[in-house]
Amino acid sequence: MMIAAIQFGSRTIDFRLEYSDRKSLGITVTPEMEVLVKAPTDTTIEKVKEKIRKKAPWIIKQQSFFLSFQPKTPKRKYISGETHLYLGRQYRLQIIIAKEESVKLKGKFIEVTASEKSRAKDLLDNWYLQHARTKFHAIAEPLIDKFKKHKVEPSSIVLRDMPTRWGSCTPKGKIILNPELIKAPKGCIEYVIIHELCHLIHHDHTQKFIDLQTKEMKDWEKWKMKLEKLLA
Repeated sequence: MMIAAIQFGSRTIDFRLEYSDRKSLGITVTPEMEVLVKAPTDTTIEKVKEKIRKKAPWIIKQQSFFLSFQPKTPKRKYISGETHLYLGRQYRLQIIIAKEESVKLKGKFIEVTASEKSRAKDLLDNWYLQHARTKFHAIAEPLIDKFKKHKVEPSSIVLRDMPTRWGSCTPKGKIILNPELIKAPKGCIEYVIIHELCHLIHHDHTQKFIDLQTKEMKDWEKWKMKLEKLLA
């Protein structure tokens, strides 16, 4: 396997190349937005690059449809005064040292009561996770009902930390959501759930998939952009 790149306009397209006993050259874009190329053993690198240049608009389009999660916020220090997001709104962290531990939303503050400062991160992470569980299911319920007209239903909705994705859908119909989504506005969460529900019908990002997503959420592009800028 080798790693190479081509220039397409102002963009650099990196790709991984693998040679195998196949007759034709195949290009796939992974949900992590990697470009994988499988080529017959006698294919020159020039030929591969030429093919990628031809397919560049398609590759870029495919990459733009994945629900990529690229955390951009500086690492949190979990100290008083620091800003944290919840459902798209910014709150200031207020840390109180006391025996009875808790996390509460109070006006424009997230009040974390911890037995010691080092506990603040774990308490807040746990609070986010609990809220993600209840909110995601409440938001998903009416959307799942709406999709029953297409005769599809997810087998389950689970939460899982995914370093590069907001959501995914398994071949058996399980929808996986990134708990970090709880920091995004409700519209962004709906967009990710609708995106994955559309995958129960169309597995790839074909025109039919895009048409269905647009039919179910006319302004999905607005929410996608919000989601991508969320942690900028």
